[in-house]
Amino acid sequence: MKAKVLNKFNGIFGTGGDIRIYFAPGRVNLIGEHTDYNGGHVFPCALTIGTYGVARKRVDKKLRFYSENFAQFGVIESSLEDLVYDKESNWANNPKGVVWAFKEKGYEIKEGFDLLLFGNIPPASGLSSSASVGIMTGVMLKDMYGFNEIDMVHMALLGQYAENKFTGVNCGIMDQFAIAMGKKDNAIFLDTSDLSYEYAPIKLENAKIVITCSNKKRGLADSAYNARRNQCESALADIQTVKSINSLGELSEEEFEKVKGAIKDPVCAMRAKHAVYENQRTINAVKALKANNIALFGELMNQSHISLKEDYEVTGLELDTLVEAAWEIKGIIGSRMTGAGFGGCTVSIVENDVIDEFIKTVGKKYEDVVGYAADFYVVEVGSGAGIL
Repeated sequence: MKAKVLNKFNGIFGTGGDIRIYFAPGRVNLIGEHTDYNGGHVFPCALTIGTYGVARKRVDKKLRFYSENFAQFGVIESSLEDLVYDKESNWANNPKGVVWAFKEKGYEIKEGFDLLLFGNIPPASGLSSSASVGIMTGVMLKDMYGFNEIDMVHMALLGQYAENKFTGVNCGIMDQFAIAMGKKDNAIFLDTSDLSYEYAPIKLENAKIVITCSNKKRGLADSAYNARRNQCESALADIQTVKSINSLGELSEEEFEKVKGAIKDPVCAMRAKHAVYENQRTINAVKALKANNIALFGELMNQSHISLKEDYEVTGLELDTLVEAAWEIKGIIGSRMTGAGFGGCTVSIVENDVIDEFIKTVGKKYEDVVGYAADFYVVEVGSGAGIL
């Protein structure tokens, strides 16, 4: 892969100079969905698929971007003196936003760069291709411009800042954290309220993680995501009139049941219920994994999907069809939607001897119901972003 992207860079931008290659993974969240902006826990892991970047510093202030995944746009040009969001820049607003974030936070970048990207994360899949591009860009800036004081937790925060303030996606910290801090064969048990975390080994002796991409483009995702976030904030404000808390993640299920009557809007109450109960499911799921109780871990995954369907209402026909078809197969330990919802992917833990049956049966049911095919990826847990 390194040789392939390097050759493409040379063909687009020319040879010579100090050319460097970087990689940032995608991520999948095993459990803990829509909790990261509610001060709760998440349990993501980095994948071995992701974003490759080839870069070379320039002597002027030009920024030139090219993506193999969006070759139809050709080379997109910008400048260090023109770091504003604009529709013409299309996908390149993502790396531009990271450059902007670095400068906003006081990191001086005097020379521009040429950057070529290639990603093998399915687009619009909910596996964080945009956060992968952002963290890869941050790692590139740190390396090429000598910002050695930036650790990977700070890198994640810079990536989140760029998405929130430059591209206008009101995301939590989970995606960037998992991509920056990933560790091979481990998931990250992250408390988003204070960024405390621990690594938990993923030991699946007779099973594998299978990601199923619905191939439904998530056109509603950004607006619906922001709406859900606002509903949770409204619920929190109502609860704060009767109980002193800073986030929904501070509440146990019992505490929530005592104060939920303060929430004026019944829809907001449903959203808050999911945030509280999902946080507790995530805590219990990690305990189950540590106790090698994979069956309980899987059952909590299933409960997570039901809550995302009924209380958070972010699943839809495509994701529900995939998950419910998976549940019918003996040897499926757990299956749920992952990511923001409204399309994207499911994540399943599948016993090795039924993986082929899972792909065949779920694939046929999905195509029969939805009318087009899903894609299946048997994945490995990889490392975080870095220099290749």
